[in-house]
Amino acid sequence: GMGKSGHIARKIAATLSSTGTPAMFVHPAEASHGDLGMITGKDVLLALSNSGTTEELVNILPLIKRKGVPFISMTGNPHSSMATTATVNIDASVTKEACPLGQAPTASTTVALVLGDALAMALLEAKGFTEEDFAFSHPGGRLGRRLLLKVRDIMHSGDSIPRVKAGTLLKDALFEISSKGLGMTTVVDDSGRLQGVFTDGDLRRTLDAGKDITRTLITDVMSVNGKTVSVDAMATEAARLMEENRIYTLVVLDDNQQLSGIIRMHDLLQANVV
Repeated sequence: GMGKSGHIARKIAATLSSTGTPAMFVHPAEASHGDLGMITGKDVLLALSNSGTTEELVNILPLIKRKGVPFISMTGNPHSSMATTATVNIDASVTKEACPLGQAPTASTTVALVLGDALAMALLEAKGFTEEDFAFSHPGGRLGRRLLLKVRDIMHSGDSIPRVKAGTLLKDALFEISSKGLGMTTVVDDSGRLQGVFTDGDLRRTLDAGKDITRTLITDVMSVNGKTVSVDAMATEAARLMEENRIYTLVVLDDNQQLSGIIRMHDLLQANVV
């Protein structure tokens, strides 16, 4: 498209490309000076012109036909040369422009934009384009991060995981909680399998019950059957589990139910997942 139609065409091309249909904008005037070579017989040409008689477009249509390129016109005049030459014409006619002078493309460009978006969304559905596909086209945005980040990408792992063996005294477990700074510790057996967790909340309940931290075993006061998440789960899944269960920390397990890490709501916030 030329002029304002060209600006709309650029936006349509960008929307198509980001939703699974590779597209590029070709300037009609530049097409007559070499850029026509960008268009091949495997492409489909979408041309925008409210009048349907834009000279720069009309001049290249015979060459488009010779290339065997399917040609879709989007015009406000279904009887124009562009519309009648096209393989398919999309009627984008309006009664009048919003401009009080009736000159500046306003209503007509809005209609073209809406039709372009509708075309892009129809193709998205037809191709089965998913949220994950969309994220791969938008890795730099917040949406991309939300849809691409996995738990393993932002969890605390290795030596940063607070862990004590079953049978550890509560006073020693408190040192582990304090040194790792995550407000909790995991409790594991000799093989590294998770047995339970002990959190700040568990500590308050233990002290309220009058337990002696120098004699109480961690296994006597830990929480069992707590919520966990897979190391390969999406970070958004971890956020959902935390929100649904009103908790702020999840233990991360691998496929063998071995302890892999810890993920907190704070980590999800820092990663812009929530």
